[in-house]
Amino acid sequence: MDAYRLSEDAEADIRRLYRYGIETFSLTQADLYFDGLFERFGQIAERPHLYPSVEHIRPGYRRSVFGVHSIYYRVGPNGRVDIMRILGREDTNALP
Repeated sequence: MDAYRLSEDAEADIRRLYRYGIETFSLTQADLYFDGLFERFGQIAERPHLYPSVEHIRPGYRRSVFGVHSIYYRVGPNGRVDIMRILGREDTNALP
């Protein structure tokens, strides 16, 4: 599996989503969603060009939809995937 890195914003997004999942659905459901997110990160790292480019949102960014969230990422020249944000209905202006 190729490497990926989470930005500080993406790490904060994950913590926020996990807390929301626990409060809204249950610890079990939050854990399942959390595990699924990390599985998707691995899939993105393995085949980063599988998911569509979203140049109209941010140059160089791609997006993978997982559940009700969009995972925004970019692929570096060394092939490493940088997961930038995990957003739901939030404004894409929040992207770095």
